[in-house]
Amino acid sequence: MGIGIIDIQMADFRTVWQEALPKVREGVTGVGVWTALNAAVPLAAESGQFVLGLPRELGELSGHLRMALTKRLIETTVSEKFGEAYVLRVIDGTEDGDWELEKRRDAEKARLNEQAMNRMREEMASRTNWDTIYEQLGRQFAATPQRSLPQNRARFYEQAIEVVAEARRSITTWDDLQERNFARCIERLAQYAEAPSVLVAADVLKRSGEL
Repeated sequence: MGIGIIDIQMADFRTVWQEALPKVREGVTGVGVWTALNAAVPLAAESGQFVLGLPRELGELSGHLRMALTKRLIETTVSEKFGEAYVLRVIDGTEDGDWELEKRRDAEKARLNEQAMNRMREEMASRTNWDTIYEQLGRQFAATPQRSLPQNRARFYEQAIEVVAEARRSITTWDDLQERNFARCIERLAQYAEAPSVLVAADVLKRSGEL
């Protein structure tokens, strides 16, 4: 074990900070950063984070600790003491409960971010699936010979109804976005077939077994 390195099994984050603080002070200048360092309270060393809390009335000093030079110096010194890498986290409050509150906020933020990502993935999948059907209807109509004739449009319509109904049957979970994209395809098919969209929707729903 190197000089100044505390056994990671025995290391206490408060002891680490006490030993690191003099070296950090040597590497910085300025009343503000010194005041922030002296007021900082070590709260935790977990999940690769070394957590320092500042009294709420001194919260404006947190910027001094987050400055690139100071932050890097703290991280380097603390990491040397622990024998593994840590990044600095500065929070408002100097009590254990303040860190617990911050962790709950982190968890809630992560949960909301995950929800947003899942919703985005679902929306992209839904949009992609129905966009494919939407474009397929356009290609199918363009390939219909003599489509100005009603009998040929009827043949196109019969085929297109099955395409949309099959897509409808393949979806097991429906939401508002799915319904809007489905309606968009109905409207396009109604335009090509020169038929009321409500009747087109009825034909699709019958074909898909919903009516």
